[in-house]
Amino acid sequence: MNQPTTTRHETTFVGERHGIHLAIPHRTGKTLGKIISQIDSPDLISGVQVSTLAVHADDRGFFMELARLGAPGIASYLDAEHTAQVQVSMTVAYPGAIKAIHYHFEQTDLWATVSGMLQVFLCDLRTASKTFGAINTLYVGQMRPWEILIPPGVGHGYKVLGGQPAQIVYFTNRHYNPNDEGRLPYDHPEIGYDWETQRK
Repeated sequence: MNQPTTTRHETTFVGERHGIHLAIPHRTGKTLGKIISQIDSPDLISGVQVSTLAVHADDRGFFMELARLGAPGIASYLDAEHTAQVQVSMTVAYPGAIKAIHYHFEQTDLWATVSGMLQVFLCDLRTASKTFGAINTLYVGQMRPWEILIPPGVGHGYKVLGGQPAQIVYFTNRHYNPNDEGRLPYDHPEIGYDWETQRK
């Protein structure tokens, strides 16, 4: 899907802290950005990583390992500087709920959807990034058990798809700090993300 036109020179300042300058590029029209259908997609926003969660099922149910802290793998990026105070949290969101748009200057998130399905929105707000302004859409959850690493400066959020609640476990490399979390309206006109169900 083609992204509507953006101009790097036309931006709205979001904030600057710890050497990260965040802004919103002005976009004309709505978009889903690049739909990510493979974990190694070249269209992923710089610094975002995706990994497949192994699901081990039998006649009793299933087991799924979410992270091995301190071991190689996607979770190792939570403590790349060996200073992390890892927090593990869980949230439940009801069908149709939209939780967006959040961003951080310091915190890295690692999301794992353990029930339900999500439409995940990511937008690169970092003006120094090679993918500044890019938007990614990922469909993840029970039918696609992916975990997503979201670095600081990448705006993020999700919509719950289908008729069942979604349950998300997320790891962060810092204890929750409300002063590090920024928020933008889910329907911010300059971001122009399309939350509507796509009629095909």
